[in-house]
Amino acid sequence: MSKVQGGMKCVKYLLFVFNFIFWLSGSVVLAVGLWLRFDPATANLLAENDAPEHFFIAVYILIGAGGVMMLVGFFGCFGAVRESQCLLGSFFACLLVIFGAEVAAGVFGLLNKEKIISDVQNYYESTLENENGTAIASMYHKVLECCGTESSRPPHLCNEDSPEMYCIKAIEDFFNEKLFIIGYVGIGIAGIMIIGMIFSMVLCCAIRNSREVI
Repeated sequence: MSKVQGGMKCVKYLLFVFNFIFWLSGSVVLAVGLWLRFDPATANLLAENDAPEHFFIAVYILIGAGGVMMLVGFFGCFGAVRESQCLLGSFFACLLVIFGAEVAAGVFGLLNKEKIISDVQNYYESTLENENGTAIASMYHKVLECCGTESSRPPHLCNEDSPEMYCIKAIEDFFNEKLFIIGYVGIGIAGIMIIGMIFSMVLCCAIRNSREVI
């Protein structure tokens, strides 16, 4: 009996520490999401009403996951301290739902990666053809330190002092970097949640076994 209780206390404290780390991870995820959304460079490139929105969809999913992680981490800590099977079961269910959402977001990002980049590239090219798009094209040139495309370097936008890099390549590099950040954060979250689900089930079983012994 004492061994069961000792083991349960050990798992209980491990789960509490895990949930505290999970809560902190949610804070980091939320901060990364907000940074990606309000990063001046990204916001300026996609600020117009007709700009592609697929990138921000992935960012909004990240922000939502971070907020939910903070909430779930808090209730997970409370459930571990109270040794409540109901709260721990709810914690497990929430982790499972978030895990499913993360997988769905990862698949969405993977399937739409090329489309996101292609849409932004097409949007930039359309600004070069539009006389009213000079301000937008100039913003791309300033943020990405590029100018024009292989087939078009408008003289009123690109001159001898302009960067030699073409903006199509610069856009691809820029958004690949941002999407990789989202991907790495998502993988990290998934690993943490799997550990949390294991701990919560082990503690639930330990609580049930200890009560049966009593």
